[in-house]
Amino acid sequence: MKKGNKKHSVWLSESAWTEVESRYRRDNCSTRNEFIEKAIRFYSGYLDAESADAYLPRVLADVLEGKLGALGKRVGHLLFKLSVDQNLMGNLLATDLDIDLDELRKARVRCVKEVKETNGEISFEDTVRYQKGAE
Repeated sequence: MKKGNKKHSVWLSESAWTEVESRYRRDNCSTRNEFIEKAIRFYSGYLDAESADAYLPRVLADVLEGKLGALGKRVGHLLFKLSVDQNLMGNLLATDLDIDLDELRKARVRCVKEVKETNGEISFEDTVRYQKGAE
């Protein structure tokens, strides 16, 4: 017996004891007593959080909202910048290319397929190879 532990008599239903028997080793507990003590502490923590007006979940939500909000703002800024650059490049290329709308639609379909198949990991080198007929 561990130092500081005292013996207590507890009455459990047969089904509760069966649950203890079947689960204490799965939780890496060396004894049934260890499993029961962990279960009591877990449930007590659950009740404390519930009775404290869910303080921890609210604090956690506020922290996550702040962190994710900053991340979302940064990602939004980068996506806007990328879109502007892509639009500029598209306009510059369109002034010099001789392509009809049907060819453009076919190219778009092919590009969507390539992006889906490679999960967006396409290099400029891959595109040059395709255009030169090397693939």
